[in-house]
Amino acid sequence: MSKVQYLTQEGYDKLEAELRDLKTRGRKEIAEDIAEARAKGDLSENAEYDAAKEAQGHLEDRITKLEDALANARVLDKKDLDLSKVRVLTTVTILNKKMGKEMKYTLVSPNEADFKAGKISVESPIGQALMGQEIGDTVEVEVPAGTLELEVKNIEID
Repeated sequence: MSKVQYLTQEGYDKLEAELRDLKTRGRKEIAEDIAEARAKGDLSENAEYDAAKEAQGHLEDRITKLEDALANARVLDKKDLDLSKVRVLTTVTILNKKMGKEMKYTLVSPNEADFKAGKISVESPIGQALMGQEIGDTVEVEVPAGTLELEVKNIEID
């Protein structure tokens, strides 16, 4: 059984739309690719057929993962969040003490993470270190580039 994932309504709707698309359009396209490859003759030496079957496997795997994520999802309402500590769906302003640079991230489930949009996973090293921290707390985080020392400056809801 998978663990619970906390999502925004927007994130839940996005996963649901992707699942619906894969089950309809995605499966139809794969079936057409398999039929086309099968029509080309001997399946034992048909690279197109093998590729189409492999693509089908990847598609079905993604469908299974999405179904699992949605079955274990809990949609959070931002207005119900406690802002005394860093939690999932809170936006936290942190100060990188070595660089003297402030950064702002929203902590989200792994399915909603988008670094370019400022959304980091609660399962990432930085996300894990920040969870449960309060304003003024300082944490050290091991990342591939070394150790970061981060101070929590603000916690809010975007």
